Amino acid sequence: MAKKQKLRVAVEENETISDCLDRIDAMGYRPTVRREEPIFGLDANEEPYPIRQQIIFDCKAKTESD
Repeated sequence: MAKKQKLRVAVEENETISDCLDRIDAMGYRPTVRREEPIFGLDANEEPYPIRQQIIFDCKAKTESD
């Protein structure tokens, strides 16, 4: 059996954190780290400005003892 790799999962735009955690669980992973990363846009002068924060979970494969 191949070893599962680490995975990064982002909370989708129209998804709750709870829905995302359920999706991670259904894929056979469990979250280990929660991050928030800024999403930037560019204005008319090509200057970056923050649009929103994106929540990202670093996940690892579940083991039988989990």
